[in-house]
Amino acid sequence: SVPASIWQARFASEDIIDADNHAASPTDAATAGRRLYYFREVPDEPTIPFQEEVIWQDEHLLVVDKPHFLPVVPSGKHVRETLLARLQLRLNLPDLSPVHRIDKDTAGLVMFTTQPAGRNAYQGLFRERRVSKTYECIAPWKPGLILPVHRESRIGDAEHFMQQAEVPGEVNAITDIELLEVAGDWARYALRPLTGQRHQLRVHMHALGLPILFDGIYPVLTPEGTNDYRRPLQLLARTLEFVDPLSGEQRRFESRRTLIPLEGVPPAR
Repeated sequence: SVPASIWQARFASEDIIDADNHAASPTDAATAGRRLYYFREVPDEPTIPFQEEVIWQDEHLLVVDKPHFLPVVPSGKHVRETLLARLQLRLNLPDLSPVHRIDKDTAGLVMFTTQPAGRNAYQGLFRERRVSKTYECIAPWKPGLILPVHRESRIGDAEHFMQQAEVPGEVNAITDIELLEVAGDWARYALRPLTGQRHQLRVHMHALGLPILFDGIYPVLTPEGTNDYRRPLQLLARTLEFVDPLSGEQRRFESRRTLIPLEGVPPAR
């Protein structure tokens, strides 16, 4: 257990806040419905200077358009500056939980449940592959590659823990890749993952000789903490489509974010 002296110090440093982001005091009168939050302290946690956008909210479901660089859930050096923590405070939804996740480097749609009731039903959509997901990316144009591509492989651990790789064995990762447009050395692709392995889209594109523009992990791993906000990974979770397991309604959500226009991408070296 945490000693009372530690909690007193946390109150004194205004680390305990309510849903309106106001600092709480141990002498505050008890108020029905008021929730207090304390986030694990991380020295020098970086501020992510980009804002998420709520696309949809109802009694059970929240769909959010995430910016590049913002992690979905707390991990490592990111606690307050995560999509989950921001939304819990901003919307006063303490039971909020992500149904699925995307990389912090990837922008686009993320789906949450707002309460425990119905959570398993929405998670089942992803477990049972009943969600149609479309991503867009910008990557090199390879004239000799016949498109569309149906990529099937096994993805597993690489030598560095930050990376994944295609490895021998039973297929566990499937992606359909389609060409959308070409301009000079670069192209825009639609990616439809049929499975959900870690870094699946980045690994499949790299394996085809098409590393995604501004990827800091594939093919070369850049040092931690060297984010360049001028060069976001050109990968976007564009659409989510499914039949709502609680209402039976057809749902389709689309990100309002965009990638770099192909005309603005510098020529490949």
